[in-house]
Amino acid sequence: MKIVVLDGRPLAAERSDWKPLESLGELEVYPHTPAGELRERTAGAAILVTNKARIGAEILEAQPGPRYVTVTATGYDCVDVATARRLGVPVSNVPEYGTGSVAQYVFALLLELCHRTALHGAAVQSGQWTNQPDFSLRQTRLVELEGKTLGVVGLGRIGRRVGELGRAFGMRLVHHGRSRPGSGPDAESWRTLDALFAESDVISLHCPMNEQTAGLVNRHRLALLKPTAFLINTARGGLVNELELAAALSDGQLAGAAVDVVSIEPIRPDNPLLEAPNCLITPHIAWATEEARARLMRATAANIAAFLAGRPINVVNSAE
Repeated sequence: MKIVVLDGRPLAAERSDWKPLESLGELEVYPHTPAGELRERTAGAAILVTNKARIGAEILEAQPGPRYVTVTATGYDCVDVATARRLGVPVSNVPEYGTGSVAQYVFALLLELCHRTALHGAAVQSGQWTNQPDFSLRQTRLVELEGKTLGVVGLGRIGRRVGELGRAFGMRLVHHGRSRPGSGPDAESWRTLDALFAESDVISLHCPMNEQTAGLVNRHRLALLKPTAFLINTARGGLVNELELAAALSDGQLAGAAVDVVSIEPIRPDNPLLEAPNCLITPHIAWATEEARARLMRATAANIAAFLAGRPINVVNSAE
């Protein structure tokens, strides 16, 4: 059975790294697949492995089309899951591989916004600390997290872990999800999106990208923020209207933003966030620790093995 990996380089750059899949079928691994080459590379493949390569109706409806698609990520918006469901093609993701890594990275970004360690370290290296009389050189506002309110949008696995870490820093948690819980602590901390934006000192995005969440960070909600607030996005770039965020940062409507994802990746030179003040941008690496990538490879192999055994797991488009 032919297995085609369409964009393998981000997960594992060397062909030898994909050895766990070799025993499962005839394996082809492409580092990257441009949109114009998708049809050719997917032709005749029974199993497609993708991360960002778009698997749309034209690929799924081909004759013969794929029998199974597995996404080397938690998010699966790169696959037309509705068409796959109609055709009886299971689509699987890997739901848990990066929880700890992404949550950890949220705080790497947040602590950089709070302390600007790179800026202060560079000031030392350039001689600015040496060439002034005081024992301490402070170049920016420094922020303590204890007592601050952390607003988490999307309380799934990663969102919950971020909340746990926030509490360890002494932060108070509020959150927003698709529906309000009926009772218990989650019900007490639930907020509407507008209320969460107005109340929070730090907002961290952890919801999926879909029609309902696209552009949820927009001019209206940015205007609700405290001028001292920080925004963190390690989820999907399309959750943020980047032009309106850049304008809000320029106008001082919030103190800073840190994004590990943007709407079009790799980032384009005309992305407005590149010119925005107090905006930290990193190249989509929250998920990519060595440990998380090893778990992801093992889980992808397990997904394929389960499909071949007739018992697919982690299916995201099962019949409702």
